[in-house]
Amino acid sequence: MNEPYLVELKHITKSFGNVNALTDVNLYVKKPEIVGLIGDNGAGKSTLIKILSGVHTPDSGEIWMRGQRVEGRWTVEKAHNTGIETVHQDRALAVQHTIVRNMFMGRVLTGFLGLVQLRKQYNEAERLMREIGFTSKVFTPDSVVATLSGGERQGVAIARALYFEAELLILDEPTTALSLTETQKVYSFMLAAKEKGSSVIFISHNIFHAYDIADRFIILDRGTVVMQADKSEIESAERLVQHMKDFARAGHGAAH
Repeated sequence: MNEPYLVELKHITKSFGNVNALTDVNLYVKKPEIVGLIGDNGAGKSTLIKILSGVHTPDSGEIWMRGQRVEGRWTVEKAHNTGIETVHQDRALAVQHTIVRNMFMGRVLTGFLGLVQLRKQYNEAERLMREIGFTSKVFTPDSVVATLSGGERQGVAIARALYFEAELLILDEPTTALSLTETQKVYSFMLAAKEKGSSVIFISHNIFHAYDIADRFIILDRGTVVMQADKSEIESAERLVQHMKDFARAGHGAAH
């Protein structure tokens, strides 16, 4: 018997006033895999990730986790509790603080009598940093985040999510404004997350970045999923761009 999808959206619709942000969206994420979610501005990517992360409740449709339909109202707390973590474009890091403080901000480890376990936090931060690819000895958990590059800051945000047992990491434009070298670092962090058993949704305007790293692609066009395809079905990033142009010209096509 096939393993159930990690998450599946069925017939999700969401409107804001007279604007239909998402219409009859069906998609799934397997475990573990890296999914490239792509589409132009206004395609519905932001609304979709806000629904997945519990910020928005869909007007209609179903959310399934590990083969079970989610009952009741879908909330941020429910999303967290089922292992969904979102790393936003600004990464929500306090750059004046250390890596270890950022990793446990809002979710400190406490022991007997509620005392903060500083040594345990430090050790856990160090372990995670090494596991996801901080190979340089220059950085320790006591390094201030402001001294890190953009790609390394993404790594801290990803490590934080992994520590709290994220099974689905949603990365919102993680390579925007990064150099080629920094982008490669983010790829390494994503691959490390996949190796640890997590799935990643990688949202990007940059089709070439998405093609480099993703196992599978979901194309959104004007609030509708118009294509889901494995990388093996699309021979190049240029072909992926052409698909997007074709959908944009033709209006909505049928999702594969």
